[in-house]
Amino acid sequence: MTLIDVWPLFGLVIRTPRLELRLPTDDELTRLAQVAADGVHEPTERPFLTPWAEQPPLDRARHVLRSAWSSRGEWQPGDWSLGLTVFVEADPIGMVWVSATEFAERREVSTASWLGLPHHRRGFGTEARLGALTLAFDHLGAAYATSEAFPDNAASVGVSTKLGYEPDGISRDVRDGEVLVSHRLRLGRERWERNDRSGIEVSGVEPCLSWFGVA
Repeated sequence: MTLIDVWPLFGLVIRTPRLELRLPTDDELTRLAQVAADGVHEPTERPFLTPWAEQPPLDRARHVLRSAWSSRGEWQPGDWSLGLTVFVEADPIGMVWVSATEFAERREVSTASWLGLPHHRRGFGTEARLGALTLAFDHLGAAYATSEAFPDNAASVGVSTKLGYEPDGISRDVRDGEVLVSHRLRLGRERWERNDRSGIEVSGVEPCLSWFGVA
């Protein structure tokens, strides 16, 4: 018996022209935690609800491990969050999350991501989300994908714009006692079909379908 026999999600792999997206081993997860410890955005910025810049490096690293482990332990076919590590060759550079609640009925996913600071502005964020959405739309049968971003998070908004997301209202969150407004964005299947994903390969999906609640 292998790990993939017990937990088929470890056999799910998405390959794009430059990236590989998959669940990491614990050793790879530790290396990814170091990427987060080294910083995911400039200290003067705060583009996420997670207080990356305010946390000490060790706390940032531990946050990465806790998030990955808890998402696996709490996985349910009707309520799941897939945290895929983004690799360039064999080096982890960030994460992209695909999450859903009642996916079999709603056919809707949400995405979130972060990259280590040295890997910004190289198109990796767009490529990673395109790969994750290829899994959701083309292999799991999603009808919609949503994303949220603060108005000053130009990188996230830019990725969404490139992939065809449209405005979908706002959401309100509390950070350090202050109410903040995020732009909500939505991508429908019709617009998704116009994206070029010819260079993307997804393998290992079939054994995982029941885990996503679609088999």
